[in-house]
Amino acid sequence: MRIALGVEYNGTPYCGWQRQVTGDSVQGRLEAALEQIAGRRIEVTAAGRTDAGVHASAQVVHFDAPVNRPLTAWVRGVNAFLPDTVVVQWARAVEPAFHARFSALSRSYRYVLLNHPVRPGLNSGRTGWYHGILDVDAMQQAADCLLGKHDFSSFRGADCQAHSPVRHLQYARVRREGEQVLFEFTANAFLHHMVRNIVGTLLCIGRGKQPIDWIDSVLAARDRVRAGPTVVAAGLHLCHVQYPEQWALPIGVDPWRLSGLSVPGRDALSVRMTDG
Repeated sequence: MRIALGVEYNGTPYCGWQRQVTGDSVQGRLEAALEQIAGRRIEVTAAGRTDAGVHASAQVVHFDAPVNRPLTAWVRGVNAFLPDTVVVQWARAVEPAFHARFSALSRSYRYVLLNHPVRPGLNSGRTGWYHGILDVDAMQQAADCLLGKHDFSSFRGADCQAHSPVRHLQYARVRREGEQVLFEFTANAFLHHMVRNIVGTLLCIGRGKQPIDWIDSVLAARDRVRAGPTVVAAGLHLCHVQYPEQWALPIGVDPWRLSGLSVPGRDALSVRMTDG
């Protein structure tokens, strides 16, 4: 039986999602807990492989259960063997055709940046930080230029293993909430470090170091050297994975609808979002 799980984790203590020979990973922790319930080895596949220090409120994984267990065992039972920083939120039986990665329509990430003269204390490890003045409107205008289907090589990490740098960015919004600046993105998929590199580039514009139209030349160059720096992982959160309704997963509404905005249609090549 194939089982899908919704998983939440604080990525601060881990070397990333993916299991590694050395280093403590979220995948390794989850698989070890699942094995306690199944009594044998289990391998899971995730919707997205988050980097070291990156968090998730809505990661989705699947695995093929070698034994029959009630769904509650894959939630409460597994959670009993997980550290406090990782938790299974729900479990559903799915058809064998379901794949956490390949069945997904889109992924949504939020980057949280504390914009305050003093660095974070209580939220250390869960937010990025910049102390100076930021022009949020300029960053939004620049983010609009990235919407649609493009070659995102300029925002691709050196270790990226994706076969193609082309991605469809469906939603991009930069907004301020008090002392936080939130960068929100939805795409069919993301390249390694893509969100963190986009945020670093937008910050160059928000700080007044580059004009808004600079981002057009960065995108067109298809050269990572031309873009801004990679921001720290601490502020990045995987907050939604969208699947076709046929799978009936309890994934909730798209996160951007919480503010009265909807993710653009999947077939739209480009759309510009406005505040409101």
